[in-house]
Amino acid sequence: MRAGIVSAALAGMIALTGAALGGIFADALLAQLVAGAALGSVGLSLAARRLPNWVVAPMSAAVLGGYTILALSVAAARADLDAPLATIVRDALVNGIPRLLTAMIPVEPTPDTVVVPVVAAWLAGLAGAEVGVRAGKVLLGLLPPVVLYAGALYVVGPNAATAGWTTLAFAALAVAAMAADTRPRDQAELPAAVRGRSAAGAAAALVVLLGLVAAVGPWIGGRVSATPVDPRRYVEPPQVDSLDESPLNRISGWALEPSQRLFTVAATGTKRTRLRLAVLPDYDGITWRVGATYRNAGRVLPAQPVLPDTEVSEVRQQITIDGLTGRLLPVVPSPTEVSGARIAFDSGTGTVIRADQLTAGLAYSVTSQLQTPDFNLLPTAESPSGPEVARYLAFGPDVPENIERLANQLADGNGAAYDRAAAIEQFLSEHYRKVADAPSGHAYPNLGFFLFGKREQGGQRGTSEQFAASFALLARLTGLPARVVVGFDAPAAGGEVTGGDALAWPEVLFDGLGWVAFDPMPKSKNPRPVEEDFNPKPTTPPPPPSDAPTASESAAASSAPTVLAAAPGSGPHGAVVAGGASGSLLLILGVAAGMVIAMRRSLRRRRLSTGSPDDRIAGAWSEFTDTLRLAGRPVPTHLAATEAAAFAAAPQPPRRSLLRRAVPEANPGPAAPKAPADLAGVSVPDKTDAGGPGVEPTAEAPLPPLDALVAGINTVGFAPGSASHGQAEHASRQVVAYATELRARRPWWRRAWWSVHPGPLRWSRRQDPR
Repeated sequence: MRAGIVSAALAGMIALTGAALGGIFADALLAQLVAGAALGSVGLSLAARRLPNWVVAPMSAAVLGGYTILALSVAAARADLDAPLATIVRDALVNGIPRLLTAMIPVEPTPDTVVVPVVAAWLAGLAGAEVGVRAGKVLLGLLPPVVLYAGALYVVGPNAATAGWTTLAFAALAVAAMAADTRPRDQAELPAAVRGRSAAGAAAALVVLLGLVAAVGPWIGGRVSATPVDPRRYVEPPQVDSLDESPLNRISGWALEPSQRLFTVAATGTKRTRLRLAVLPDYDGITWRVGATYRNAGRVLPAQPVLPDTEVSEVRQQITIDGLTGRLLPVVPSPTEVSGARIAFDSGTGTVIRADQLTAGLAYSVTSQLQTPDFNLLPTAESPSGPEVARYLAFGPDVPENIERLANQLADGNGAAYDRAAAIEQFLSEHYRKVADAPSGHAYPNLGFFLFGKREQGGQRGTSEQFAASFALLARLTGLPARVVVGFDAPAAGGEVTGGDALAWPEVLFDGLGWVAFDPMPKSKNPRPVEEDFNPKPTTPPPPPSDAPTASESAAASSAPTVLAAAPGSGPHGAVVAGGASGSLLLILGVAAGMVIAMRRSLRRRRLSTGSPDDRIAGAWSEFTDTLRLAGRPVPTHLAATEAAAFAAAPQPPRRSLLRRAVPEANPGPAAPKAPADLAGVSVPDKTDAGGPGVEPTAEAPLPPLDALVAGINTVGFAPGSASHGQAEHASRQVVAYATELRARRPWWRRAWWSVHPGPLRWSRRQDPR
C-alpha cells in the first residue's frame, strides 16, 4: 500500500510538471506525452522493485528509448513533417534545448520542442521511484520531481499565467507521499533516553524550520510579485546576413530585371494582394534595417491585437519559391499560421524568415489576419509619441540642412498628423520621376541627390527605394513615427511574381488605426521640377551615386554661338560663320558624348545584371579594372585579386593647386580669393616662386571596401559555378560604390572626361586576377 501511494504521488507530480510547462505550448500534446513518461517510468520501477538494481536501470533506459521514438513520431505526425524518422530523431536530440529556449510562444509541439521534457520526465520518474519506493527514502525521492517542476517554471518564465492550481496540487501530492511513509511504533518499548533524544531532535528541527521561515519568508513574499526571469534572453536568436537585414538594397537589382521570376502565389480571394517581405524600422542615416529579434516558431504564430473600428479578414496564401533568394519569406500581414517550412518570427515587425536559405521549389502556405482600418478617421487621427515609439522617430546624426528645411516647409501649416503625411506624399509624387535604372542607395547623400540633384545630372529620379526612404525620413523629421516596408504587388487572380512587382512603401503609425501605408510614387509622367516649389540655400551639391550626365553636356547646352550684326549689303560676318561652325561642332560633340554615355551605361548594366552569377562577378571585375584605368592607375597584370584590391585602396598622391597668391608677400595686401584645387596629378613645391606658400595636401577618407568583389572573383576562379546571386549582387554594389567615390574625388574636368571616355567600350572585358 505504501509503495503504491508513493508511486502514484510521484507520477502525479511529474504529470503536473507537464501541465505547467504546457502553458506555453499551442495544444495539450506536450502535457499528454509527459504524463505518459511519468506513468511509464514510475510504473516500470514499481513493477520491477523486487528485481536487482542493476537490472532495473538498463531495462528502464531501453523502454525510455522506445517511448522517446514513439513520442517524436507522434509529434512529427502532428506537425506534418515528412522527413525520415531517423533524421527527425537525430535533429531533435541535437537541437532540442536551444530550439525549446528560442521557440516563439505559443510553442508548437514538434519533435525538437518535446524531446527534452519527455526525456527529463522519464529520468525524474526513474530516479524518484528507485530512491523513494525501492530504498524507502521518500523525502529524498521527492527531490527529482521538485527539481523538474522548478525547471519547468523557469522555462515558462513570464510567458504564461501563474501556475496556481498546479503548484497546490503538486504540494498536496508531496504531503500525501510523506504521510504514507509514517509507520507507527510502540514508543513505550523504547528506552527513556532514546525518547528524550527524539523529542529534543524534533524540537530543534522545528526551531530551525521556524527560523528559516522567518528569515526567508519575507524575501520570498517580495519576489512573488516580481516578474520572473525569461531564460530566452540568454540564448542568441537566429541571425541573418546583410541582404536580409536590409532588403531595401535589392529593389534596384529587381528593377533592372523586371521579368525575373521570384515566386508564384495562388489566388487569395482579395481584390489586391500586397505581400510583405520585411519591415524596416531602424535608420541611422546610412541604411534602413529590420533590426529584428527572431524566435524559432511552429506553425501557429501569436495573434496580433485587433484595433477597434477595424475590419478583419482571413487571407490564405499558397506560395512556391522560384528565383527569390535569401531567407525572408513573403507573406500577407499579419500571419497567424505558416506550414510547409521551418520558420523564425519577429513579433515586433511581423517579419518571417526560414531557418535555411530559400530554394527553388519550396512551397508553403500562410494564413493571415488582414486588418483594414476605417480610413475615414485618418483626418482627425493623431500619431503617438513617447518611449514606446521612439524607435520609429529616430534617425542618424548630421541630417543635411536642405533635407531639414524641406521637412520644415512641408510641415508648415500642417498641424494634424495626417495632413503632414499627406503633404509629404503629394510633394514626392508631384516632383520626382520613377526610373528602373536608378542606382541603389538610401543614405543621406543618396537621398540628398534624389531630392535636390539637377535633373540633367540624374537627380530627382529613383526607384521605390528612394521614394519610400525619403518619405519615411521626412516623416520622422516632422514628428511622425514611420517605417519602410519591402514587399511585392501580387496579381489578385494568382500567378507569377517577378522583379518588376517588387516595391518599397512607407507606413505611418496613427492612434487607434495602427500602421497606415502611403503611396508617394509619381502620379504623372511629367513631374514638376523641385526648384519650382523649393529653393534651398546655395550649397555644394551632393555627388551623384553613380555615373550621371556630366558638365560637358551642360556646357554644350549652354554654349550658344555669338552672332554679330552684319553691315548692310555685306556678306556674312566672320563671327557669324565662326559661330555657326562652332555650334555645329558642339552639336556633333554633344551627340557623340551622349552616344558614348548611353553605350557605357548599357555596358555596365549588361555586365552587372545579366548572365549567371559567375558572369556578373566577372563583369564587376571588368568594371573595377576599367575604373582604375579611367583614374590613371591601371591594375598591374601580375597582381592577384587581393593584391589588386589593396593597390586600389592605397592612398592617392596628394593634390596641390597651381594657383598662387595674387599679391606677393613683399607687398602685403588683400589676397585674391583662391579657386578650388581642381588640377589633379600636378605637384607644386611647398613655396611658390613668388614667395607664397602652396596649398597643403588634405587627407581623404578611405575608399569603399572591395572585399565582396575579391571573394567573388576568387570563387569564380577556383570554384566555377558555385557563386550565388547574393554574392554577385554584393560584388556589383561594391564596385559601383567604389567607382562612384573614386570619380567624385576627381576634379570637374576629369569627372567630365571620365563619363564620356570611350576607352571602356574597347578595352579588354576580362582580366585574370589569379
